[in-house]
Amino acid sequence: MKSNKKIALFGGTFDPIHIGHTKVAKAAVKKIGAQALIYIPAKRSALKTKPQASDQDRLNMIKLAIKDVEHFHVSDCELKRSAPSFTLETVRELKKRLGRNPDIYWLLGADTVRELPRWFGILDLIDECNLTCMYRAGFDPPDFSQYEALFGRQRVEKLEKNIIKTPLVNISSTEVRQRCADDIDISGLVHPDVAEYIHRHSLYQK
Repeated sequence: MKSNKKIALFGGTFDPIHIGHTKVAKAAVKKIGAQALIYIPAKRSALKTKPQASDQDRLNMIKLAIKDVEHFHVSDCELKRSAPSFTLETVRELKKRLGRNPDIYWLLGADTVRELPRWFGILDLIDECNLTCMYRAGFDPPDFSQYEALFGRQRVEKLEKNIIKTPLVNISSTEVRQRCADDIDISGLVHPDVAEYIHRHSLYQK
């Protein structure tokens, strides 16, 4: 893929990817003015349990969910590395791969704000990319002022500058998995092709 000036990276387990993941991504890309967005499924987050679906299934579902969205892509770079995945390593790898020193925006949800002090190399990460925090339904608006002593005033100002308001979509992957386990319809929560894929491969069954 040709390198662009502004590239948004959206990491997560995507277990599975749902309508909320694509809706907020579209809004974020528009507000940032990014030329492209890359979904990056994690092999396993250092702060989360192992995904239920396989690496390949999660990758396949992302491809189905974004197949009709122009300038949306997916990278398996973290799936190829040993778990857990570290965002700082991914940002550095993608910068080298994209070339021309792209302006990287790493999208994260308001629910992850409380975990940031535990992220690997968090100070370097804030310095090397734009950590872009999106609003999320059910969580307070992002507040980084509590981390001034940890991160320093300049980094907090950078984080605050990159807060963006995105649609509050009250859907979670946990809810989708639970519905599948209970044999409840998931249409409207995920892309129709993703729903069909989950059904065909009997994912998230009890």
